[in-house]
Amino acid sequence: MKLLQTYLLLLGICMIIYSCESTSGEESKREKIEGLKVQLEKINNEIIALEKDLQLSGVEDELPPSRTLVTAFALETSKFHHETEIRASVASRKNVLLTAESMGKIEKIYVSEGQAVEKGQLLVTLNSQVVQNSIEEIKTQLKLATVLFEKQANLWNQNIGTEIQYLQAKINRESLDRRLKTLKSQLRMSTIYAPFDGVVDKIVAKVGEFSQPGLPMVRLINPESNYLKADISESLLGKFLVGDTVQIHFPNQNQNQSSVISSLGQVINDQNRTFELEVVMPELAFLVRPNQVVVLRLVDYSNDDAMVVPTKLIQTDNKGSFIYVLEGKAFDKKASKAYVNTGYSFDDQTEIVSGLSEQQMIVDKGYRALTQGTLVEITVDK
Repeated sequence: MKLLQTYLLLLGICMIIYSCESTSGEESKREKIEGLKVQLEKINNEIIALEKDLQLSGVEDELPPSRTLVTAFALETSKFHHETEIRASVASRKNVLLTAESMGKIEKIYVSEGQAVEKGQLLVTLNSQVVQNSIEEIKTQLKLATVLFEKQANLWNQNIGTEIQYLQAKINRESLDRRLKTLKSQLRMSTIYAPFDGVVDKIVAKVGEFSQPGLPMVRLINPESNYLKADISESLLGKFLVGDTVQIHFPNQNQNQSSVISSLGQVINDQNRTFELEVVMPELAFLVRPNQVVVLRLVDYSNDDAMVVPTKLIQTDNKGSFIYVLEGKAFDKKASKAYVNTGYSFDDQTEIVSGLSEQQMIVDKGYRALTQGTLVEITVDK
């Protein structure tokens, strides 16, 4: 401050000199100038002396040190968990493609796609006229063969006739009976029935087409038997248990539901190193179909007493990962790097395994402007 006052005095003297030169005569002006120069020389000598004194004493005019405004919070333990996302699909325990068992022209289709059916309901019939005619013919022959056998048996019991006649009649009747059973079985194969209660998902057959054994006819599903299945990496073996809660996202419907694990595979697939996981299908207000893709979110790690910080606060340098913490007295706080070991990260939070202690003050807002030892001022976050 003294230096500033001295410089202001010099400036005033110069202004007086300029004023005198413009208002007085030549002689008086010169005299005043000489006098002022003497005063100026004395002032300069005084300035030089004062500057030397300041240099020797090491005292300089300084402004108060600047401080960076930050917010901070005390580290506390809390519950923390990590979730893993797994792609799964809708599956059904009752999802069958019914096929023809015999050859024949498709005569009639009794259902339509989307129709609910009951177990044993007739779905499709093939033209079976030839088989039916054969059945009627065999029935007639069987009646005659039965009468002849009964008569021959009576005669045989009375010791009338030969044994060969009796055996021929018996064999003829039994052969026709087996033939009739075979034809009835063929007749049944010309019809397709629902093997369980369900819904007709798709009809492949068309009336008038010629059917071959194994040709797809009707797909039948039972939505109540739907479940979710996924192939899980063996690296997650032991992370889940039957009964664990699962969060389910249905992307097509943009819906979320929760359910539980119903089954865990006991064998690792040697091709892709995975095991199978099944989840109970929750009650839904919308329709899902077999093979539809869903996303499962399962908790693979949890800690009820974890030290957790916002992931964004963790920075790195050549020494490792660190977080700025506060050190020093109440009115002399400084930022200091605390090097940490981190664990799982989830939902923008990261668990700190080591390097911090409970109730330690963690810098939050303003951390990007800090370096080691930066003076800080704690402000209230609004």
